[in-house]
Amino acid sequence: METIKVTQVKSAINRPERQKRTLLALGLGKLNRTVEHNATPQILGMVNKVQHMLRIEKY
Repeated sequence: METIKVTQVKSAINRPERQKRTLLALGLGKLNRTVEHNATPQILGMVNKVQHMLRIEKY
């Protein structure tokens, strides 16, 4: 399965609570924190909702 590397590059301050919880569900929450996930439809959906705060790299 394809893997994606997700890095938070923008702050969650002044963002809706739903977006903050999505970041936490992805394992993020602090700037420049990076996590790797399998590219499942559920993960890609969460990444799509907060893509304006992330940098995404595909493997």
